[in-house]
Parts: sequence; C-alpha cells; structure tokens
Amino acid sequence: MDEAFVALSLPPILIGMFAAIACALPGNFLILRRQALIGDAISHVVLPGIVVAFLVTGAVTTWPMMIGAAGAAVVAVVLIEAIKRLGRIEPGAAMGVTFTSLFAFGVLLLEQSDTSSVHLDVEHALYGNLESLIWLSAEGWGSLLDPVALAELPPELGRMGVVALLMVLLTLVFWRPLKLATFDEGFANTLGIPTVALGIGLVIAAAVAAVAAF
Repeated sequence: MDEAFVALSLPPILIGMFAAIACALPGNFLILRRQALIGDAISHVVLPGIVVAFLVTGAVTTWPMMIGAAGAAVVAVVLIEAIKRLGRIEPGAAMGVTFTSLFAFGVLLLEQSDTSSVHLDVEHALYGNLESLIWLSAEGWGSLLDPVALAELPPELGRMGVVALLMVLLTLVFWRPLKLATFDEGFANTLGIPTVALGIGLVIAAAVAAVAAF
C-alpha cells in the first residue's frame, strides 16, 4: 500500500502543492491590486507560445517552453496595449479579447499539429495531466533516502519545487514594499518605493509561476 502511494500519489500531490504555493503568492497580491484578470490572461496566453516552441524543437523541454511562453506573453502585452489605444476601450476588456483570442489560437494549433507522441494536446492543456507524473522506481518510503531512486523522480517535481521556493523567497524579501504599494500606492511613492517596477515584477512572477505549472 505504501509503495503504491509513494510511486503513484506522492509526486502528483507534491507537484500540485508546489504549483498552488507558487501561483497563490503573486496571485494574492494581484487580487488585492484589482488585477485578478492578469493572472487569468497569463495562464491562457502561454498556450500558443508553448505549442510553437514544441513545433520548433519537436520536444517538450523546459527552456524552449519557457522562451515560447515568454514570447507569447510579450505578444499579449503588445496586443492588449494596441487594442486599448486603437479601440479606446478599458484595459479589462482589452485583456479579455486578447487572452481568449490567443488561447483559441493555441487550441487551434494543437488540433492541427501532431502531438500524439507527447503529453501536449487539448485535453491536457485544459485539464492538466497530474496523474501521469508517477515515480516508477519508488519502492516505498525508503526510496526518499535512495539517491538512485531520487534521480528517477519526475523532473516536473524539481522544477515546480524550485519555482515555489523562489516565490516564497521573493515574497519574504519584498514583503514590506509589496504591502505598502498594494494598500497605499501614494504613500509608497513618497517613501521612494518604485511602485511601477514592483507591479511589473509582480506580473512577471505570476507569469513564471503559471508557465512552470503548465
């Protein structure tokens, strides 16, 4: 029973927990700053970037996926700004138009591409695939102390753990300026806190967490 739990259930539980921590820390501040839609937009616009990265490289690997997702995020920012200025509509509406369009484009790319050899398809993009992240070499709790067995852990666990730790450290380091800029931006400006740079950094942190959790 323990062997089955460690091999089949423990890695998905830990990955899900790390993903929740990594996304919740910047996400809470986005909500408090009334920018909740940004998190939603980021999680949608990365899809076409990830698909394009796969089509270019032919493999699902971390760095090409990150670069593709970052490129898609840049395109999204440009589109949001262009729609907002040319259409003379509020930022929320511009974000809504952009992220739904880019996500639909990503789904269309998935449907028209041959991704049968990897876990990259519409179902996985929409619902995830945590149950496939199993630890085949685990033989019970003792495997947690076995370097050979630990080397066979799903790479997603290490990646998500590093990102979660990074988000915790960033939150601790910038806790005071984040609080001030979130609840009283004017007062934060008088103290010399770079509120604009802090806001951009918060969005970047949310983007990193969303891409890592994809």
